[in-house]
Amino acid sequence: MNKYTPTILTIAGSDPYGGAGVQVDAKTIHALDGYAFTVTTALTAQNSTGVKALSATSKAMFKMQLESLLDDIYVDAVKIGMLANTEIIEVVVEVIQKYKLKNIVLDTVLVSSSGKMLLEKSAIEVMVEKLFPLVDLITPNLLEINQLLNRNYKGYEEEAKSIGLAFFDLGVKAVLVKGGHSYDTKNATDFLVEKLSLVEKASLVTSYTTPRVKTTHTHGTGCVLSSAIATSLAHGKTLQTSVKCAKDFLYKSMQSASSITFKYVNENEKRKEPLI
Repeated sequence: MNKYTPTILTIAGSDPYGGAGVQVDAKTIHALDGYAFTVTTALTAQNSTGVKALSATSKAMFKMQLESLLDDIYVDAVKIGMLANTEIIEVVVEVIQKYKLKNIVLDTVLVSSSGKMLLEKSAIEVMVEKLFPLVDLITPNLLEINQLLNRNYKGYEEEAKSIGLAFFDLGVKAVLVKGGHSYDTKNATDFLVEKLSLVEKASLVTSYTTPRVKTTHTHGTGCVLSSAIATSLAHGKTLQTSVKCAKDFLYKSMQSASSITFKYVNENEKRKEPLI
């Protein structure tokens, strides 16, 4: 008898470099014993130095991708990454409601690590208003938190609860406050803030800490983390356990990263970069 393999739908951009987007999501999902379905929101031209260009998928094609899959198969969890524009977000909202999708993790991608805008500014408000209330978890980094909330948080532990409460006011059920951009140079601590009551402003804060891995190459780490969380949820694990498993998986992946050789920087030197 064949065992059941949990299915995870990733909705994100395409990264030809393979370090982020649907490519690394699929790698992560399959490494964690899930089966990945991928729907592309945009094509990008990028490499190890950053995003050069972006072209969003048409609304019609994007919707057709989703519906052709969801009319055919059952999805146990969903990871959402780069959304590109308002039209894409509106289709995602429609599809979540139509197919009653569950275990949804939203990685609030706004800007690439190289500084390229990945979500139109006019679409941010639509994402907050329409999509935030439909997902089970959002996973913003500190820069995204400050942009979304118009604050100036530094990443201290005592800020986690107030960050959570601010997102709860926007309809969010749970937020993973990622610590990659925090002040702490020794450890990377993420804080999961869960809403406990619909009436009172009650929340539960759980922290997850791993030592920092000394590298400047963090391209795609947010994609790996969010897709790993979604995969664990698809396996039936609780949100707290899913975050812990994903955090451990990312840390081990960064520790054991292999490298590839790039083209010559100069005549006498080859450049090698790690890959998660």
